[in-house]
This record gives sequence, C-alpha cells and structure tokens, in this order.
Amino acid sequence: MNDQELFYLLALQRVEGVGDIIAKKLLTHFGSAEAVFKAKSSQLASIDGIGTILLKNFKDSSVFAKAERELHFVASNPITVTTFQDVDYPERLKHCFDSPLVLFSSGNIDLKNKKTISIVGTRQITSYGLEFCRKFIEDIAPLNPVIVSGFAYGVDIVAHQLAMENNLQTVGVVAHGLNQIYPKAHKKYVAKMEENGGFMTEFWSSSNPDKENFVRRNRIVAGMTEATIVIESAERGGSLITANMANEYNRDVFAVPGRVTDKYSQGCNTLIKTQKANVLTSAADLIYMLNWDLEKDVKSVQKQLFVALDEDEQKIYDYLLKTGKELLDLIALHCDFPIYKISGILLNMELKGVIRPLPGKLFEAI
Repeated sequence: MNDQELFYLLALQRVEGVGDIIAKKLLTHFGSAEAVFKAKSSQLASIDGIGTILLKNFKDSSVFAKAERELHFVASNPITVTTFQDVDYPERLKHCFDSPLVLFSSGNIDLKNKKTISIVGTRQITSYGLEFCRKFIEDIAPLNPVIVSGFAYGVDIVAHQLAMENNLQTVGVVAHGLNQIYPKAHKKYVAKMEENGGFMTEFWSSSNPDKENFVRRNRIVAGMTEATIVIESAERGGSLITANMANEYNRDVFAVPGRVTDKYSQGCNTLIKTQKANVLTSAADLIYMLNWDLEKDVKSVQKQLFVALDEDEQKIYDYLLKTGKELLDLIALHCDFPIYKISGILLNMELKGVIRPLPGKLFEAI
C-alpha cells in the first residue's frame, strides 16, 4: 500500500464513530480510503451504519493531522504496517468480522504456511502450570509452530520464553503502541523476540496500555491462531475472555485440567465442564484434535542416528516389536500405563522416529 492511501486509511480510523466494521464497509463500497473522504455526504449516507452524527464527524479535518503524525512515527521506526486488504495480513484474522483495519508490527514475523497457536493464562502461574507449559512446548517444538501470546506476566511471558528456548517463532500481541513496552520488566526480552518473531498491535503510538485495550487485544490473539490453549486460569480472568472469543471465531480451544481445589484451575475446569474447551493433557491431544500430520512434519526434523529411549519408552517399543501394531488402549493395558500418561510417551516416541501412528488409534514400531 502506498503512503497516500495509508495516510487516508489512518485518517479514517480517527473519524469518531468509525470502527473496524464500518470502515470495512466503506472501503468495500468505495474501493479506497481516499475515495471515502472524497465521497459526497449523500453517498456516505447510503452505507448502513452511517447516520447524521457520523456524517458530521467526517468533516473534522483534525483527523488528517493525527494521521500525518502517526505516519511520521511509522516512517521513523522499524515498523511494518499491514492492512486487512494486504496479502501479508494474518489469514485467519482476516476472516474475523471485527478484525483490526490496520496492524503495526516489529521484528521478523512470518505466519505464512505456519502452524500458529496461542497460549494464554493467569498472571499468577503456578509450578504446575509452568511444568506443563515447559513439557508441552518441548514436545511440540519439532512441528515448528508459531507461539502467540500477550506478553503479560505469568503464562504469557513463560510461553514466549519457552518458545525462544526451543527456537520457535513467537509473537507478542500488545495492548498499546509500539513506542513503549508494557510491562517494563519485560523489556529484556524484546530484542530476542524480534530476532525470530516480534510484536504486533492495532494501537497507535498515542495509545497507552489502558484496561479496555487488553480486551481488544485478546481478539487478535484468538483470531489469528488455529487454536487457543488456556494453561491456568482463576474463575474469572482475561484468558477466559480470549477462550470465549476463540469459540466465537470457531477456533479450537484447549484447557489444562487441574484439581478442583486449585484456585488457578477453576477457569480451565469450567471451560472443560461447559464444553467450551477440549481437555489438554499433553501435546498429543492437540496434535490429534487439530489433525496435524505428525509423520509428514517430523520428516523435516533431522533424524537422530542413535535414538535414546527411556525405560518407559523402551518397554513400549519392545512390546510393539513383538505385536507389530497395537491399539493405544491395549498398549496402555499390557504395558501397565494409565491412558493419560501413555499419550505423552507415544508422542515422544513418534518425535524420535521409532514408532508411527496408524488409522484407528493403532501404533507400530518402525
């Protein structure tokens, strides 16, 4: 998009009363933001949602000065601007009716042909949530997904850190302009994240991390990803808002179950109980539910010449060598493992390239 059209697009955003939905209607009808401003009042009034007050607001010339300042800020910084009409706009987000008109980003974000999941949860992450998140991201790392979160305290920053530790691209969707970092304590992670991933926002440089911005931010987190995972949440929390938004966008939602007495498992347990989320006990659950082709993806991972199996994996491998192939339930029964545990073990063995899944929940040794 050329600077002139971007200038008018930014100006359109600053017309009071014009939100993302109305702006898209105008652009679809008139073809460009510049054409919107050059249209007659009678033409504007023909668009559903444009009333007398809004027509008056289009005469406010101050929107052009505001657009000029923001355009100058963008040009003076390493920031990429993507509009919902651009091919680089996140494909899944583009199909959300209330998706942002414009996205500002920094770093090296690449979402093309990528598996993209969001990981959210409480700001008061417990050791249980931390260990689950660590194991989950380690197990899913060979599939090279993009990890999206909100760069907040707790689950968010843990997800970003673990993604970086496993050399995965990670994107922080923030609730303010890219001229600042919030929380300031996380400034130390910025450079590393921008090396392989980065930051994304719909907010201008004049926007502060106000409370209402976080709810708007959440719809981007939910809308741009294939699935949203809630690691831990109290009975009420921002991550539950994200999960509900993901459901509204017809995205898959997963929640990690916990003890009924644990404060930060209440939200997850409720999501599962009300059938607003799938149970997530291991990376294998996600891969199965999303129908990711594990065998195909693992081919892109350099195969180890010598695969080290732990005691549990060796037990299962020896059993499969004898039987040739077997059902998951029977593997658990004959090898004396609970179902919740064996799913994770089998996934690790798949990633190591020593077994392969077959239709009907069958597995065989390679």
